[in-house]
Amino acid sequence: MKLTGAEVIMKVLISEGVDTVFGYPGGQVIPLYDALYLTKGKIRHILTAHEQGASHAADSYARSTGKVGVCIATSGPGATNLVTGLATAYMDSSPVVAITGNVPLALLGRDSFQEVDITGVTMPITKHNYIVKDINELADIVREAFYIAKEGRPGPVLVDIPKDLQVGYVEYEEKAPIEVFPKTERLKGADLDKAVEMIKASKRPMFYVGGGVVRSGADEELRRFVDLVDAPVCSTLMGLGAFPSSSPRFTGMVGMHGTKLSNMSVNSCDLLIVVGARFSDRVISNGSTFARQAKVLQLDVDPAEINKNIVSHHHVIGDLKVVLSRLCAMMQSQKHDAWMEQLENNRKRYPMKTTAESARAKEIMEALEQVLPEKHIITTEVGQHQMWAAQYLRDIKPRRFITSGGLGTMGFGTGAAIGAQVSHPDHRVVNVAGDGSFRMNCNELATIARYNLPIIILVMNNHCLGMVRQWQTLFFKSHYSETTLDTPINWCMLASAYGLDGMSLKKDDDPVKVLAEAVGRNKAVVVDCEIPLDDKVYPMVAPGASINDMIGFIDLES
Repeated sequence: MKLTGAEVIMKVLISEGVDTVFGYPGGQVIPLYDALYLTKGKIRHILTAHEQGASHAADSYARSTGKVGVCIATSGPGATNLVTGLATAYMDSSPVVAITGNVPLALLGRDSFQEVDITGVTMPITKHNYIVKDINELADIVREAFYIAKEGRPGPVLVDIPKDLQVGYVEYEEKAPIEVFPKTERLKGADLDKAVEMIKASKRPMFYVGGGVVRSGADEELRRFVDLVDAPVCSTLMGLGAFPSSSPRFTGMVGMHGTKLSNMSVNSCDLLIVVGARFSDRVISNGSTFARQAKVLQLDVDPAEINKNIVSHHHVIGDLKVVLSRLCAMMQSQKHDAWMEQLENNRKRYPMKTTAESARAKEIMEALEQVLPEKHIITTEVGQHQMWAAQYLRDIKPRRFITSGGLGTMGFGTGAAIGAQVSHPDHRVVNVAGDGSFRMNCNELATIARYNLPIIILVMNNHCLGMVRQWQTLFFKSHYSETTLDTPINWCMLASAYGLDGMSLKKDDDPVKVLAEAVGRNKAVVVDCEIPLDDKVYPMVAPGASINDMIGFIDLES
């Protein structure tokens, strides 16, 4: 059948199982939006206040569902407004397909109105991108974009479509989506055998798990394997939820703002089993001192991560769900009683307690978890509040803690909350924000109001850019250059301007009482949480120091 290019795109989206797209219309995507209108509700469109919000929402939709998130923007500034969201998705391996319009083919390269080479701009921050120049290739390119976004290590793909291809006609043939199989072509039996040998020879094994476990849906396989090995587990920020934080094996986050227990264990183990993690600089800090006493066994789907930041002694490349399943089948139950006893002694000596400088944040996080229903999703902005949420929220499940880890995108959380809430209407979604991050994309309150999304936004309000101020205090002689946010913004009144509820949580208020009321309203609420100006995220590893050399931790024996 003959269809316009825009209608072809909608047909492919529907065949790929897309039920929701996030976007903002403009001149070069009017035909696409017309075709969307004619789908008669088969695809729900969420109109965000800004294209960046659409990209973050699509990213969060993908992270929370495991499906591909889709966003749409027009050419020029519409397309460039997606850039930060695409870079965020790329750094955190999130499957997103971004569809942009562009000027007609004849006007490309002529500095036409709202023309930009968006494929050139996004080449370093997408897994792949296309500019379609032949309408006969359009359907297959869009199908391929979905396949690439999902296969192997997921990531964002951009498809740029000139306007004349959207209105032109082409013969359309219905095809099934390209099937995605787990990546196993590099998975060798000999590699698995050697991995098992290394584990059996180990006296003090330690697991270091990252976001790859969550992305591959391998959390159950990981739990079984950890029990067989009988070892402690630490996590990256992106790996939170991959292993139960309530387990006595879990030592918490590792790295710059990890626990003393995790950092000590990594630098005391004799075998570090790295599962779906990339040795970020925020984890390893000084690479020359990181786990130097241990052999490193790295399990990852992406061969580019092997020996990139830390040289491994052995590696297994393949889909983690498959790799861990096969290792479980090969592994006999191990016992490391002395090592686990040492772990428990260190846990008692170095508890995750706060100094006075972060006690209020801990109280608020624990109160939040106390009042939330079982079905909930946490999103965060980036900064101190992000680390407090990661450190003190204990009931984190896979795909239920959504944060910007690799890029560290301030302004991510509100759009992410929209994507999570739209995809999970039966969950309560809370965005843990800082006043600095929230002001970047608080215009998305308009989207929350438009679609009546019952999102709670906690603004951890210390009237400053808290994490930068913390560094200025500790390492820059308290030179508070441009980090004090003393503009008298009334966040409750701002919420009211959008028709949403606003609540205040003062420093002396009971956070359980206030947050229980916010949750009980079953509607969108912005909660202005006053916290002290100089509350800090502790413990902390100073820049360039060994992860053993932490400041701000508590030693009960000293």
